Amino acid sequence: NSSSITFNKTLLKHAAVSQPGFLGLKSNVKSSELVSSRRKRVNKNKKKNWNRHSDIHDVEDFLEDIRHQERTTGGLLSEKPDDSLFFLDVEAEPVKAEKGKRRVQRPLRIDLILQHDSMVPAPKNVTAYQQPNAKKLRRIAQRAEQLAAKGVLPRRQRHLLSRRPAEKTVKKAEANNNPDRDFYAMWGEEKVTDSADPWYLQQTGKKLVQRPEKLNQKPSVLPAVEVIAPGGSYNPDFLSHQALLQEAHDVEVQKQKQEDKLQRQLAFRKEDRATEVQTIISAVAACLYEDEDEAAAPNEDEADSALGAIAVAEKKTERQRKKEKAEKMKTQQQQASRRQTERQQQLFQLRSIKSSIKQQELQTKARQMKRKARQEAQKALPRRLGKLKYAQDLEVQLSDELAASLRQLKPEGSVLKDRFKSLQKRNLIEPRERAKFKRRLKVKYVEKRAFRQIT
Repeated sequence: NSSSITFNKTLLKHAAVSQPGFLGLKSNVKSSELVSSRRKRVNKNKKKNWNRHSDIHDVEDFLEDIRHQERTTGGLLSEKPDDSLFFLDVEAEPVKAEKGKRRVQRPLRIDLILQHDSMVPAPKNVTAYQQPNAKKLRRIAQRAEQLAAKGVLPRRQRHLLSRRPAEKTVKKAEANNNPDRDFYAMWGEEKVTDSADPWYLQQTGKKLVQRPEKLNQKPSVLPAVEVIAPGGSYNPDFLSHQALLQEAHDVEVQKQKQEDKLQRQLAFRKEDRATEVQTIISAVAACLYEDEDEAAAPNEDEADSALGAIAVAEKKTERQRKKEKAEKMKTQQQQASRRQTERQQQLFQLRSIKSSIKQQELQTKARQMKRKARQEAQKALPRRLGKLKYAQDLEVQLSDELAASLRQLKPEGSVLKDRFKSLQKRNLIEPRERAKFKRRLKVKYVEKRAFRQIT
């Protein structure tokens, strides 16, 4: 039975091969490839399997063919006439170049390949035609057209027309052969006259911004490079060197005084220290004050009630009120007469008043001069521009540190630091201090294996 079934399968295969539409398989095709080429059964009722297991190669080939026809011919070949598709190629005879004319050569093939051969127009760049606030500008233009049709001018134009035009002086033309004529700079800028309307100059941009006077003043009267004192020379005389040492000593003494003052202010005073005896005395005194207040409270209430009863009982009569009114009027008349007398007396004191006014003016002028001198002196001093004050560092050598000759002289200081300090002293930059570097993570030293092997 098994042999008969195998024979029948073989006959069916030969019969299928003998059919005219059958495509035979290659002899080198493996059985695994044959199994994988079979169509997989997929449920196409589900939407997720439509694109995954649908064969659309024929559609893509058709669309690619249409795009190729549009690029090469500018449209479909089926819609083109025969004259545009077929032509007779006749080899052109060599053209004889006329005398004086250059012979035209055909372009090379490599140049023709690089040329643009697509017949499809480039897509329109929408962003190139867009304009910001186009809708708003269009409404403004439409509004201007409507006003122009009615004969109404815009507000800005009416404002310009209402202004008085600047007076223009017409200069008479001079002859070119006049040697005494004024020089004219052809490429020079036009000078803005003060006679023009300031509002018109401001709107047209011809009026320059007025520079503040403070910007023309230097922040300090000190020179950029200061000459060192005679005592700072490499071989100074005794008096000059001692004067420089005294100046450095005064600076250090001032710093020490400030530090001592700060320490005194922050120090704890012995008088403020609390002791056992002072604590007991203050507690007893507080208790005594509380007892006295409690005893005095009822007496005060009785006195207030008695005064209130007396005030209610005493009521002024009509005669008393008239008498008080008459006394008040009399007092006012006396004060008015006294002021009148003082004014009359001042007429006889004009000389003394004039001299006192003159003395006050002299005192005011002296104070002004003193204030001005103080301001001039402060111009040479560094101002406080930041949170730090300017600290002057004097480079001074002691008497035993002075060099006997130029060979023994050692370079000190830094030119860069000197220039930086000069900028601070002349109020060009604020005083600064070097930023303190603080390491966030601790440094961990690890011995490498190669180094460990050597040691």
